[in-house]
Amino acid sequence: MAVVLLLAGAGFAAWRATARDGGGPLDGRPRVSDAAAGISYGIPEGWKAGDEEDLIDAFTSTVSRRMDEDGGCFVLAGRGGAVPQDRLEARAEAAARSNAEFFYPEGGSRIEESRAVEVDGRPAHTVALKVTDGEGAAAGHVRLTLVSVDDSRSAFLLGVAQPGGTQEEREVDAVLESAALL
Repeated sequence: MAVVLLLAGAGFAAWRATARDGGGPLDGRPRVSDAAAGISYGIPEGWKAGDEEDLIDAFTSTVSRRMDEDGGCFVLAGRGGAVPQDRLEARAEAAARSNAEFFYPEGGSRIEESRAVEVDGRPAHTVALKVTDGEGAAAGHVRLTLVSVDDSRSAFLLGVAQPGGTQEEREVDAVLESAALL
């Protein structure tokens, strides 16, 4: 009996890692299960999971679609220390701005959206920035969702799309909306 329960539990875990049924745009799509960050997220059609060995230490997994001179998009996941619920907004906004400066060093950014959300019942905060190039022209879209996984750690998803206001932006937002805790 214990073996049957163990196999059933393993089957459920595998199913949960590859499909979700919540009515979201990426339900039923393959998922990245990032055990290091404690988070999973959907992979849109046409996107590819990246090689974690090529990432800087701040990130633990990635997915992307076409990055060339005409644009593209990617999502990165990572982990951090504990973030109290009353600090989620400030930390998420600061992290989003910091990443916008990293990916667009010559540009500027402004917050388009900042709101409290939940990921699998846990408190989280999502921030969307419109990024401009060094001359003030629209250059991209940055969205970051920071999740208080438990009292000792947090996880985040960071999405970048260029140009902003495009299909890439909608896809990045869908990946972040598909977030689930492991």
